[in-house]
Amino acid sequence: MSRVFFASELEGTALYWRIERRDGVALGFTGHDRDLWFDGLLHRAAPGMLPSAIRRNAGLEADSAEVEGALSHDAISAADLAAGRFDGARIIVGVVDWETLERALLYSGELGTIAQEAAGFSADLQSAKAALNIDPVPRTSPTCRAVFCGPGCTLSSARFTHEGVLAAIDPETNRVAFTGAPAPEALAGGSLRWIDGPQVGLAMEVIEAGVDGLLLDLAIDPATPIGSRALLREGCDHTLATCAARFGNAANFQGEPFLPGMDLLARYPLAPQ
Repeated sequence: MSRVFFASELEGTALYWRIERRDGVALGFTGHDRDLWFDGLLHRAAPGMLPSAIRRNAGLEADSAEVEGALSHDAISAADLAAGRFDGARIIVGVVDWETLERALLYSGELGTIAQEAAGFSADLQSAKAALNIDPVPRTSPTCRAVFCGPGCTLSSARFTHEGVLAAIDPETNRVAFTGAPAPEALAGGSLRWIDGPQVGLAMEVIEAGVDGLLLDLAIDPATPIGSRALLREGCDHTLATCAARFGNAANFQGEPFLPGMDLLARYPLAPQ
């Protein structure tokens, strides 16, 4: 918009911020004392949540910002923060005229490190410039560097994703078992994403798979009912032997399994006996 904010001494403006989680949930908040509806989203009044100074520059240095607030809204709970529902979420911060709903964007990026402090939380915000700090040059490794069914791997994720129905759960050992799932050895090193139950939308890694079920990296909610569904992604140990024998994908192997290691430098000739 062409609106210039803070051009006069008194204006009806308020800050707003929007959080778009990776599971598709969008949350809106505003520092105004009543809810505001715009951009197809209800922005709830949350005067206890305030962003700190937002620093933007025209150079390549990463823009920085931080948001702090109290865990007073049901939409942001300590349990959801601990479960990782907000990790990597996209965030937008702006200013809005609460009378005309004219608005201007101040900052956009992703949620970085989230820390809980007593009854509140703080989160670092990372702008798109943070991607410039990633080193694009691959390092040599005997195992495949590509994410299974990701860029470089070229395999179809749909081919190795199965919908399973929860048949057994053991919160003490953090293991689950599914019907309709492939053999346990195929799920070793894989992942699952819940599409039913109290942890719907959450993704978990499979640490170990066997006859006792799948051992997950995140705690299972004991209230998860039998019959809950999940999308199970098969795993890969990233070795050339598995890539060739199991997947027939050795041509796209992203590693150097035959490159001599550092121990080659320590070798020396021995006199014949």
